[in-house]
Amino acid sequence: MTAAPEEYLVPGTDISFNSLPKISLHDHLDGGLRPATIIELADEIGLEIPSTDDIELGEWFEDSADSGSLPTYLATFDVTIGVMQTREGLIRVAREFVNDLVADGVIYGEVRWAPEQHLTKGLTLDQVVEAVQEGIELGSDDARGAGRNIRVGQLITAMRHADRGLEIAELAVRHRDRGVVGFDIAGAEAGFPAANQRAAFDYLAQNFFPVTVHAGEADGPESIRGALFDGRALRLGHGVRLAEDIEIERQDDDNTYVSLGRLAQWVKDREIALELSPSSNLQTGAIAAWGEELVDHPFDLLYQLGFQVTVNPDNRLMSNTTISRELALLTDAFGYDLADIEVFQLNAAAATFLPLEDREDLADAISDGFDEA
Repeated sequence: MTAAPEEYLVPGTDISFNSLPKISLHDHLDGGLRPATIIELADEIGLEIPSTDDIELGEWFEDSADSGSLPTYLATFDVTIGVMQTREGLIRVAREFVNDLVADGVIYGEVRWAPEQHLTKGLTLDQVVEAVQEGIELGSDDARGAGRNIRVGQLITAMRHADRGLEIAELAVRHRDRGVVGFDIAGAEAGFPAANQRAAFDYLAQNFFPVTVHAGEADGPESIRGALFDGRALRLGHGVRLAEDIEIERQDDDNTYVSLGRLAQWVKDREIALELSPSSNLQTGAIAAWGEELVDHPFDLLYQLGFQVTVNPDNRLMSNTTISRELALLTDAFGYDLADIEVFQLNAAAATFLPLEDREDLADAISDGFDEA
């Protein structure tokens, strides 16, 4: 059964953010489990977990992730990945992941996860990808049975500190017609530049396979340069620290005057989407250079300057969030209205790793939904 999501209303209206059609681009499978599911799966395999009460366990994840450090944040995944080592566990987690997207009004999602982290019980790389795809398809069937429609594609992720990038890239391409739509690298960013995975990125480019790269979260503009140059990234996972390449020259009561560095100008002019995840960025300290509150997040600066900003949950469990909640928080912080929220969704639709015609259909569905609202 799908958990009933918390409702968030657009200020001054009776319109629910949850009811608006949305796109999810940066959403980790192993960061979106339901606490109750973790408890049940852990019991089945004898895995010790911090709590067997679903409310307490959810609070443990959020509190542990709220550390100001990406490595500490990532440590919470030992628990979720631990219950995702069997075919049955992967199918259930993927199915519920889709169910929860539907409950939040998402009409298209890309779910990222690292197959190399799910092999401890004897499954092969291909078998884990097939299990997740089966779960996605079951979740999509559930949606259709309830009169809803959703499409979900897999983003196969390689861990940037490991040495399996080319193998994982070949896995992604092997499943490109069976649910996989793109490739990503994730994990500890500082000290593990995209250049380390250059063989994988070369292979993907040769096979015309789209790439997004975690960059500009725990490391600065140089990491983003690597994602674009070595990774040929079409999107930036987070990318929030691109704002370090923007200089605020002066401000008055009405305007802020800035100058863009060459990197920031390139990202803007090429319309390279930023997969921003506000709550997560606060938890990991990604915006520490600007402050400790959401109002300090450079999201609005990037938006006002014309960057292709998108809104994402990153890890729904660790941040106790949804896209609707992220939109509500941003609206409260920056005074956005429905027109702004629609722009964020249209940006995301244009940045999906779908064929052009499908992206145009998504954009139409977004506009129709907002027109109805």
